[in-house]
Amino acid sequence: MKTQRKIFALLLFFISITIWSQITVSGKVTFKNKALKDINVTLKDTYDGATTDEKGNYSFTTTESGDKVLVFSGSNYEEVEIPVKLEGKDISVPVNMKEQISEINAVVITAGSIEASDKKRAAALLTPLDIYTTAGANGQITSALGYLPGVQKVGESEGLFVRGGTGAETKIFMDGNLINNYFTNSVPGIAGRDRFNTSLFKGNIFSSGGYSAVYGQALSSVLILESVDLPETTSFDFGVSPIFLSANYQKLNKEKTASWGVAGNYSNLGLMGKLFSFNTDFGKYPQGYGFDGNFRIKTKKGGFIKYYGSVDENQMSVGSQSLEPDYDRNKVSLKGNNMYHNLSYRERFGKYLINIGTSYSYNSSNLDFANIKNDTEVNNTKINNKSNYINAKMVVERKVGRNTVRAGFELNNADENMMYGSFEKNYKDLISSGFAETDLIFTNDLSAKIGARTEHSSYLDKWNFAPRAALAYRISKEWTTSLAYGMFYQNPESKYLISNNFDFQRADHYIFQVQKNAEGRNLRFEAFYKKYDKLIKTSSYSDESSTSPNNQYTQFADNNGGGGFAKGIELFWRDKKTFKEFDYWLTYSYLDSKRDFLNYPFSLAPNFASKHTINAVAKKFIMDWKTGFNLSYTYSKGRPYYDIISENGQNVLRNQGKLKDYSGLNFSVNYVPSVGKKDSKSFTVFVLSINNILGNKNVYGFNYSADGASRTAVRPPVNTFVFVGVFVSFGVDKTNDAINNNL
Repeated sequence: MKTQRKIFALLLFFISITIWSQITVSGKVTFKNKALKDINVTLKDTYDGATTDEKGNYSFTTTESGDKVLVFSGSNYEEVEIPVKLEGKDISVPVNMKEQISEINAVVITAGSIEASDKKRAAALLTPLDIYTTAGANGQITSALGYLPGVQKVGESEGLFVRGGTGAETKIFMDGNLINNYFTNSVPGIAGRDRFNTSLFKGNIFSSGGYSAVYGQALSSVLILESVDLPETTSFDFGVSPIFLSANYQKLNKEKTASWGVAGNYSNLGLMGKLFSFNTDFGKYPQGYGFDGNFRIKTKKGGFIKYYGSVDENQMSVGSQSLEPDYDRNKVSLKGNNMYHNLSYRERFGKYLINIGTSYSYNSSNLDFANIKNDTEVNNTKINNKSNYINAKMVVERKVGRNTVRAGFELNNADENMMYGSFEKNYKDLISSGFAETDLIFTNDLSAKIGARTEHSSYLDKWNFAPRAALAYRISKEWTTSLAYGMFYQNPESKYLISNNFDFQRADHYIFQVQKNAEGRNLRFEAFYKKYDKLIKTSSYSDESSTSPNNQYTQFADNNGGGGFAKGIELFWRDKKTFKEFDYWLTYSYLDSKRDFLNYPFSLAPNFASKHTINAVAKKFIMDWKTGFNLSYTYSKGRPYYDIISENGQNVLRNQGKLKDYSGLNFSVNYVPSVGKKDSKSFTVFVLSINNILGNKNVYGFNYSADGASRTAVRPPVNTFVFVGVFVSFGVDKTNDAINNNL
């Protein structure tokens, strides 16, 4: 019993010594005078420590003594180490944390830009798959972008008409290199299609204004396309429909470091023309073929060499009732040829990332206009254009701390030959450009982009200098705001130029944006103002012949005295969360624009600009049915139209008015029978799409007789268009691409 009492007394003695030797370490952790929760506080090289509570307070006991280091660490904050001396007395150690600034956590500048990317980025509002699954887009990138805010519905002409700008004011790039002639050749009143297969690209950035100094020669906007690096595996796929046949083979090596591929397609609208009642009288239905090839090589350092090349040819012939009493009908025939090559190289050398690229484009467009009298062609006028374009570009990028600096140069060489009946002209121009910009990350909540670009045109023999700047601030976890400003220059369109006594056209962009990004939902508001200066003014060259239904081919530049403005607001709302496995987005655009340019006699609202545009897109995939359903709807207020003629050397507005409002409801359904099947050797998707399912008779404009007494409407080739097709793939399971919850 005595022994037990001695042991107990000894234990009490040691416990009392331990308690006596313990001290309490406490304090408060703040950031900008605000309490921080869940900050880890530890004594370095010990197990002693605590975590801050909601008020930022922490407290723990320790038996350590002497010189120690107190460590404070937490997500998104820089680690702090504070030396302390433990001498048997309680101590209080408050600390003020500093934000950990990184490119990943920093707010992203998105003013004027919408990103469609396969990367998991907050800035990406769309995915490449959205392009395929948007009803009415017909698998075309530019058509899908038409369901975003800022893009006007202009069905009679190819191109992206953005925020009061013409289609020529938007430039398109592939892996940094300029694509000239992105659209197929066309005739007046019928828009060309995208030349490039959407599956070539893993993402894109569509900037409707205020874009980077790395790009130029675009008054309104740029579309930046990024091609895929390597295919997932060796594969073969083909598509069959009443409109086209296509096949594509991609070969990936065993090491998965290189690939090559070839593809071909043939299209002919003739069969559909016999099944449907077309508004357009095709003497020869649109038809064409194309081939392309590619190779991609991954370097040992993780860089890429990419090549893409294509050739295509398209033809059509269109007839129309003549508005002139001396003739029965009009006719225009087209034969177009195109070739494109794109080579790019991306590699990291030490601290520097180098992007080098070049592209070459050849295009030939032969148009033959004629009047027909008693089944005989008279007044034949041939308009033949041949063009060669070479683009070369180099961009060097380096990280400087948490900031990024990039600079480079670009060369664009144009060589064009144009025949307008008996009139011939040649156009040669070398545009030399230099640019530099920096991405500045001040804090995770504040970042900026500052840059400038300078260009010299050998044809104009003039220089320009274009400063650009953007700023982004994170208001809260979900809310951000951005501002952007920039000067943008562009040569006048070469088809209008007959001398070099001109200057660069100019547009100044001012953009304000507020955006909310939450899980499954995105709300975006943008307000913009564009001021145009030095737009070209044209007058008529020719004999007022009626052989050409579109006077763009007989207008030539007089001066740079034009100008104008565009201002408006845009809303974008996308929701993938509210309804189970249901994805939709809504957009609204308000545009107020006036221009004095081309043959406008004075400042007018452009005939391609609608004041109000609404888009709605909805998608639903029903797994049990293995079927996806897609809807899209567009409404836009009627655009203005004008009948402008030349009298005594002056442009005169003879007729004007407003078109009826445009509306179109589109529907598509995708059936994927291989969903849920294991070890399937082939993957098939059946597609049915109907454009303008309600059959609305939309009008794009009017053609007038020489005396203005009669006119005909410019309509889409067909009011309601139905597409049926099947796509089969061997080697790559693409069926999940049809499931919306994987978007």
